[in-house]
Amino acid sequence: MFIRNLSLWCFPGLLLMQVACAQDQAYPIEQVTDGIYYHQGVHEDASKENFGAIANVGFIVGDDCVAVIDSGGSYKEGELLAKAVKQTTDKPVCYVINTHVHPDHLLGNAAFKQAEPSFVGHEKLPAALMARKDFFEKNFAETLGEAYQGAEFISPDQTVAIGEPLTLDLGQREIVLTAYSTAHTDHDLTVMDKNTRTLWTGDLLFIDRIPALDGSINGWIENSKKLQQMDVSYVVPGHGPAGKDQWQQGWQKQLAYLTLIREQIRAIIYDFGTIDQATASVGLTQKDNWILFEDYHRRNVTAAFVELEWE
Repeated sequence: MFIRNLSLWCFPGLLLMQVACAQDQAYPIEQVTDGIYYHQGVHEDASKENFGAIANVGFIVGDDCVAVIDSGGSYKEGELLAKAVKQTTDKPVCYVINTHVHPDHLLGNAAFKQAEPSFVGHEKLPAALMARKDFFEKNFAETLGEAYQGAEFISPDQTVAIGEPLTLDLGQREIVLTAYSTAHTDHDLTVMDKNTRTLWTGDLLFIDRIPALDGSINGWIENSKKLQQMDVSYVVPGHGPAGKDQWQQGWQKQLAYLTLIREQIRAIIYDFGTIDQATASVGLTQKDNWILFEDYHRRNVTAAFVELEWE
């Protein structure tokens, strides 16, 4: 079952009535399948107007407690997500899981502190937070304005090592956290709900919005191929619609984009070309395939060129 815009559904007698009637229509929560809820971020850069709610965030409800998967792009979004959890279930939040360091996924962490959850992330997330904290504080306090106030950079108290998946029990509901080698970032984490075979990919998968490379193009392609072959029923990407039907096409489209960039950059490098030649020509046929292409494509080419010229 995949119910969109729960804020608009309000039919007496339905099991979902409490969720449907209580949600803030400005911050809709959607049910992907049994016990899996998410808010779909808008395809924009963070701003005061969208209060940083540009990434997919959500939660998984077990018999005993709730796991939040990414907390939002501002303290304000964290508050809205925490409110949505309370309106959906009376179970406490026991885990806040951050899939990676980017602010649109973790600036809402502090809104959950009162619940005293365990904060969980990749083993390399603490170092990534320390390295970027000062820049994020300065940049996003200005970008988000009042929505930022109250945000904290909370380091995980539980970490997941590469090659050592961590299983957490929410009460008759086990979720498996897996850490990856460098791909979108050097500290990507996925969450698999075993009951429903729902995979939360973090930003290892972008649907509709152009991928943003902050790690290794080679690693991202390799990890994407492995993830594409997983036995899953539902996928919640880092950006774009969640559900049962679009994720395979999403992996294929993202892999086609990343692979094309890599092939064209390698051809330029092998011909002793320059990074300027690459940014002026690589991947331009993909322009109409992605939202925010003009904002991120040249950055992707630049990052990939720097990596590939030293192969």
